[in-house]
Amino acid sequence: MKIYFSDFFDVSEESIENYGAFNPSLINDMPLFIDPFLLFNSEEQQYKDLHSDMIQYLAFLREMSKDDGINEGLLKSWFMFPEVKQNWFGYSTVGNGGSGLGAKFAKALNENLHTVFTNFGSEKLTTSSHLEKLCLIRDGVGRDNISDFTTNLIKSFLLEYTQEFAQKNISKNFRQVHLVEKVYFNYDTRTWVNKEFNLPTIDGDFVLLTPKDILTKDETWINKSDMVANFNGIANAIPNNQLRAQLNDYLARKLPLEPKKRDYEKAIISTILKYPDYIDYFIKFKEDSGDEAKDISHLKVKETEVMFIERVKSLAERLEGTEFTKISLTRLKRLFSV
Repeated sequence: MKIYFSDFFDVSEESIENYGAFNPSLINDMPLFIDPFLLFNSEEQQYKDLHSDMIQYLAFLREMSKDDGINEGLLKSWFMFPEVKQNWFGYSTVGNGGSGLGAKFAKALNENLHTVFTNFGSEKLTTSSHLEKLCLIRDGVGRDNISDFTTNLIKSFLLEYTQEFAQKNISKNFRQVHLVEKVYFNYDTRTWVNKEFNLPTIDGDFVLLTPKDILTKDETWINKSDMVANFNGIANAIPNNQLRAQLNDYLARKLPLEPKKRDYEKAIISTILKYPDYIDYFIKFKEDSGDEAKDISHLKVKETEVMFIERVKSLAERLEGTEFTKISLTRLKRLFSV
């Protein structure tokens, strides 16, 4: 029974493991995604460069939308992207289809670049700018959007990474040349450029491999839940006496007499909107504890491998040749959406 990349393209799991890639299911999406912080915090210069390239593109978008805004055509060209479904990551219940980054995301991103990113590129507290900042406060840009946006902005790397493995390990019978859209951005012409790649192919579409060490599950390292949960600790540790006092005073005035958990969260978000400098202190806190991100993500990816690869593979082997597999593969697909 063919389930995983290694099954469909007749390569050993060991070769994929040695290459550092994740062996995805080609039946259904797996609940993993790329965390941009793992690129930023990596010791690999190539990953650091990818993160810098992403920040450069965001800086370009912010610069272009400063004055009179961006017309509908350029908004579509620069802000809207299809989902890179070929990596087989995400939360689709069937297959690997997704909505991508459409008009709603484009509008929210364009607006957020002038609110949350008021000091973009000139941050004094943090080591770098971080695109995750876009989903910390404002609505319209969520975790899935950040993942899809990251994947699109590093798509050139993923294509080259997969092509290199495929040419060395996968038979020509399983590969085709594909003209891929929006591979890299040309800042001179201000256009996205298409490029051809020789890639492993199934049902007429190519498949991408992704390095394990940039994958995680559940949340990006810089996320809204942690920002709210750690508010008191971070706010009280801020060395700026005036800001610290303003944060605590404003929060206290926003809380009802007998606040519930929901009241605290609402009041904290309101406080951060009033004093957005807090966001940089939170991101600085996450940067300083960045080594934990690598360890936690490694455990989450391993957990996913055990649950969605090792256990499913064991079940598939036991079911091979039974009425279960003769009836339909649909039931097995449902296991991936649990």
